[in-house]
Amino acid sequence: MERKPIKTKIPEIVDYWFSRIDESDFSVDAAEAHERCWRCGCKRNLERCHIVPDSLGGRDEPANLVLLCARCHAENPNVTDPEIMWDWLKAYKVPFYDTLWSILGLKEYRFIYKRSFFEDLAALGISDPDERNREMREIKTIVYRQATVHFGQPYFNTATVAGLYRMQLKELARKLGKTLTQDDRSEAMSGKMPWWLET
Repeated sequence: MERKPIKTKIPEIVDYWFSRIDESDFSVDAAEAHERCWRCGCKRNLERCHIVPDSLGGRDEPANLVLLCARCHAENPNVTDPEIMWDWLKAYKVPFYDTLWSILGLKEYRFIYKRSFFEDLAALGISDPDERNREMREIKTIVYRQATVHFGQPYFNTATVAGLYRMQLKELARKLGKTLTQDDRSEAMSGKMPWWLET
């Protein structure tokens, strides 16, 4: 069975929700909600995304639609409880536009290397924000030429962003004549609970 195209218009969705929600809970404000993704805050072509999926009885009406970019639409929760969508959108709130994917790259970095990018930067002796920004800006242009997007994706995925952060630190360490340490101890050896069992 072919799904019917969504008839509800973007302005109807924006008008409906931004008269009912507190925009300070989200990554986008009302003035730009028609052109920026409600999750990541990036200016993208927006898709009308069902809160309760069409396949689970969700209706084509402003009360059941939010606006997401294709990337966020692919990741959104597909469940019948509408509260889950709002919990998800609020959880990813960022204070500045166009920063979510970098922030998620930093989260992925911490997951992979067991400490934050900024802890590793400080371990190299760089803690002053101005110095850090200057050093990283120079290195970023070099390192970013050593990465690409996956076929079919128009963006760096979070693992690539985390890898680019690591490559920047490695280049900075080389430039400073220092060694970037890595904690190779397994979680079992360190006495820590494996990440998938953490509560």
